[in-house]
Amino acid sequence: MRKVLLSALLAGILLSGFAQGGGTSIDGIVAVIGKSVILRSDLEKHFNDYKMQFKTIEDPDEVYCTILENLVYNKLMVNQAELDSIEVSDEEVDYRLNTRIQYFLQQTGGDVKYIENYFNKSMADIKKEMREMMYEQALIEQVQAGVTGSITITPSEVHQFASKISPDSMPIVSTTYQFGEIVKIPPVSDEEIASVKEQLTSYRERVLRGERFGALARLYSDDPGSASKGGDLGFVERGTLYPEFEAAAFNLKTGEISQVVKTQAGYHIIQLIERRGESIHVAHILIQPKPSTDEQVRAITYLDSVRKVILDEKLTLEEAAKKFSEGPTRLNGGMVVNPYNNSLSFDRQSLDEATFTTINKLIPGEFSECVPFVNDDGVMAYRIIYLKEKVLEHKANLVEDYDMIKNAALEQKKYDAMEKWVLDKVKVTNIKISEQYKYCPFVTKWQIP
Repeated sequence: MRKVLLSALLAGILLSGFAQGGGTSIDGIVAVIGKSVILRSDLEKHFNDYKMQFKTIEDPDEVYCTILENLVYNKLMVNQAELDSIEVSDEEVDYRLNTRIQYFLQQTGGDVKYIENYFNKSMADIKKEMREMMYEQALIEQVQAGVTGSITITPSEVHQFASKISPDSMPIVSTTYQFGEIVKIPPVSDEEIASVKEQLTSYRERVLRGERFGALARLYSDDPGSASKGGDLGFVERGTLYPEFEAAAFNLKTGEISQVVKTQAGYHIIQLIERRGESIHVAHILIQPKPSTDEQVRAITYLDSVRKVILDEKLTLEEAAKKFSEGPTRLNGGMVVNPYNNSLSFDRQSLDEATFTTINKLIPGEFSECVPFVNDDGVMAYRIIYLKEKVLEHKANLVEDYDMIKNAALEQKKYDAMEKWVLDKVKVTNIKISEQYKYCPFVTKWQIP
């Protein structure tokens, strides 16, 4: 999205325009950092993006300064990366680019046209322009890692950091929970699996006879995220789906429907709508085999007996999980990890309604009765939930929130290190800012001439 002019000679010529123009950059240059330049069009584009997002801007000058500071900072990082001969592989850039595009597609339900209309460019042009941004981002992260990667923080520094924050300024921490589970997954019979395959095969044949794939997906698919959209998953990049699903989908021709495919989530038939290089637009119908009523009763009975053993023998969660539980949490001592922050703490927003209802009735150290749930692969299962810890809403403090405050202190220390690094680099880097923006606070803070 950013146009970069790397000619040092041309940059030098344009710089003279700053001095002569009385604050007007006649050639559209607002800053020069080493061999790189920031164009007025870059600044305006970022400003317009900000305005579209926040609608009302009380102080446009402040926004322009903040944007320009970020742009100058990034160019300073890239300039240093070039001096240090830092390299980024094409594979890493491709991964970052595909991840970003995939995010856009997820936000728009796979609507490529919406994205193209928003940027007023074809998807190919969007990727081409974003590629440079992804490349620069990778360079910047490597430079930052070189400056802050080895920084650590001591307990005394954490306490010193906290002491400088007034009690009134301490953030409010929502009620959080740490919990574990003992899981039993009822087995699915061979007859049920055969029935599911037969159902999907019949749906495939109905589509081949002229029925609409989307209509059948809305009626029969067990995927709640796509069923209402006729099974449409939108555009997805290679490497984002189950391997078995991808292997089948990428071998289809446009409009073709796969045979029945098995993944961790269940059984699928897949329709290829469109393919663009390593990106495919697909729809699917998913059916998840269900355990019989008898198997579900056995699972409940099993966990009821397990709960009695735990209470009678006073087993710890870790001991009980190792002995009785199924599923990935068994390897984590039974504790459930929050996928949103990779920690053991959950707040209300990161819990589904059924889980919250169960753990909110428990006291720390208590095991729940057996409750049904659907695991991460969409499989029906049962579990006993153990509440390890419940911390009520409160103002942050060093006793209950030491890790949170420690992370904030560490980030501040890294920020200070980067600020010092910038001040040192500004002194030895050719940086010029248009007179029009010399009023910006960062120009004085960084002592830019």
